[in-house]
Amino acid sequence: MNPIIDIIRRKADEYYSEVVAIRRHIHKHPELSKQEKNTMDFIASKLSEYGIQYKDNVAGFGIVGIIEGRDKQAICIALRADMDALPITETNKVEYCSANPGIMHACGHDVHMACLLGAAKILNGLKDQFRGTIKLFFQPSEETYPGGAIQMIEAGVMENPKPAYVLGQHVFPFLSAGQAGFRPGMFMASTDEFYITVKGKGGHGAMPQTAIDPILIASHIVIALQQIVSRNANPLVSTVVTVGKITGEGRTNVIPDTVRLEGTVRTFDEGWRSEVHKLIRTIAGGTAEAMGGSCDITIDRGYPYLFNNEEMTQRLISVAGEYLGESNVKPMEAKMGAEDFAYFAQQAPGCLFGLGIADPAIGIGPNLHTAGFTVDESAIKTGMGLMAWLAVNLLNSNR
Repeated sequence: MNPIIDIIRRKADEYYSEVVAIRRHIHKHPELSKQEKNTMDFIASKLSEYGIQYKDNVAGFGIVGIIEGRDKQAICIALRADMDALPITETNKVEYCSANPGIMHACGHDVHMACLLGAAKILNGLKDQFRGTIKLFFQPSEETYPGGAIQMIEAGVMENPKPAYVLGQHVFPFLSAGQAGFRPGMFMASTDEFYITVKGKGGHGAMPQTAIDPILIASHIVIALQQIVSRNANPLVSTVVTVGKITGEGRTNVIPDTVRLEGTVRTFDEGWRSEVHKLIRTIAGGTAEAMGGSCDITIDRGYPYLFNNEEMTQRLISVAGEYLGESNVKPMEAKMGAEDFAYFAQQAPGCLFGLGIADPAIGIGPNLHTAGFTVDESAIKTGMGLMAWLAVNLLNSNR
């Protein structure tokens, strides 16, 4: 066995209870995107306690920590965790349930932060065992456009020194605790949001001939948009066009003046992504005009697709097998979900891998972004230890 693996495993065992307590504190005190002030202060207090230098208030409430190994002139790598919670009311009955009404860590960002703090404590005690520099990115606002990753990059976190690799992990309820999942190449889709305000002419529900019904127009638009995937998209290019919200403030006998549609677009092809935007505008505008109405269309361009560097990821698959055992390293399929880690992976070879959180005894629990989302906390030991081991390997394998 590699002696560093043995040290990291022992330290992960030693720090486990402390890091679980960190996760529970963060979980109990979630903060939404662009509001992560108390979370930032808590992380800063832990970095100070561990003797790790840091800069806070980066791109809002982000933090960048620095751990320097034996030769700080050697390569630099970055480890990233996201910080923000979601506007969801938690239904779990646990002592560390969210104390902030209507806000919940339902995407595992509390676990990500706790694991990175645990890995940081382990790595700070191993500074004589690796060469180079480790940057710790605690990134705000992953859940809200334009995303904290691009804002941190614009603030200069990928410079002085420039990371040669960027590594992140994300909890996945479809993997058991103790497992990790990797996918080289295309991993997550680009994501855009569209907002369509359909304009008609309101009227009495019993006299529809006097109105231009925006509800009817909106209904045709929703149906027509489905042809983008079924008839315009190359069947070999994964595409999603979903209308997730329809708002029409009428009544049983009131035809409203306007109806609002909100939806998302996901794909893995940048050229086709732009073409989808054009089709949405053409289809929605043409349908509304043909039915006597009109519409205003806004499309917010979100995160690019996430591409895991193939050479780096294949290497990490082998390295993870040394730490977890090869049977606990699982291949992952491409996901239509999105991640602004993609911006970091555009700046340097990057890999976002999956951390298993399902309790093997009961199987898969509630999914991400749900009010009952929870984790098997033994995954935290895996997450912090594996992150530390992968970081050491990336540094020591580059001369």
